[in-house]
Amino acid sequence: MRSNSSPTIKDVAREAGVSMATVSKVINDLPVGKASREKVEEAIDKLGYQANTYARALKSNKTYSVALVLPSLKHPFFAHLTDELTKSLMRNGYRALLMITNYDPKAEEKCFAMVRSNKTDGVIALTYSPNLNVGDNIPVVSIDRHLGDNIPCISSDNYRGGELAAKKLIELGCRNLLHLRFSTGIPGETDKRTAGFEFKCSESGINSHTLVLRDEGTEAPFYCFLEEHICGEKQEYDGIFCSSDLLANQIKRFINERGVSVPDQVQIIGYDGIPDRFTNGLTCSSIEQPLAKIADAAVDLILNFNGTSEGANICLPVKYVPGGTTKD
Repeated sequence: MRSNSSPTIKDVAREAGVSMATVSKVINDLPVGKASREKVEEAIDKLGYQANTYARALKSNKTYSVALVLPSLKHPFFAHLTDELTKSLMRNGYRALLMITNYDPKAEEKCFAMVRSNKTDGVIALTYSPNLNVGDNIPVVSIDRHLGDNIPCISSDNYRGGELAAKKLIELGCRNLLHLRFSTGIPGETDKRTAGFEFKCSESGINSHTLVLRDEGTEAPFYCFLEEHICGEKQEYDGIFCSSDLLANQIKRFINERGVSVPDQVQIIGYDGIPDRFTNGLTCSSIEQPLAKIADAAVDLILNFNGTSEGANICLPVKYVPGGTTKD
């Protein structure tokens, strides 16, 4: 191998003891014998060979990049989802082009216009635009919201998650339940968390109340409600289900600051199952979403898009995980 330049396909072929054509097939993920593939992959690792992705893109008429359209990275769920999507794309030889819209419908439209200009090979989006123009024959996968009959939507089993939260709080002795959630006002899969929670409470004969705020607001109305109903001498609500772990931890902090013990007096369950970035443990008891599986499913649909497939609603299972804000 030449000492003052990057390794080439010829160098890899020489190291692996195969032809340059075989190396090319491995790089482009074309059929090749298992033994030859292993030799080439070992040679690539040893030499530190980097494929010329630009030339590869020209040849295949692909950019080998996928746009990730998300409203923000400040929310832990969005940040962890982005991390899993990026890792899944990298495993498949693709790059992620991250676009943050700050909940701006006009910014979302610009992101999709870029894809229509063939500057990425597809879009994985979590959008908040009520009238989003996706376009025809564009590889698009939506997270948590239905964008059209021909666009796949991937979500966790939100209805089951709401049921699980209510079921667990009831099993742990709670008899007056409260559900706190933010909503964009745009129908989506996450609305089913409330439906599942309320159904389970009704089925079990348990009193419950739901308080919904718009996403662009603050938590202040939640705090006012808690001040009146929870932080007085009478603990009216002894179990709370929050629409996210972030909100669950905010509610926990507010309650604790007023001398009410969590979980001794009030038990709290969040939604997402996002680990703490320092300890890797859960920050609260939660309904855990399978983020890695959601990401893999989204990437698989994008990479296998054929322009004719009908939209699919892929619903992945959730599970309850204790995290210190419940008595278990």
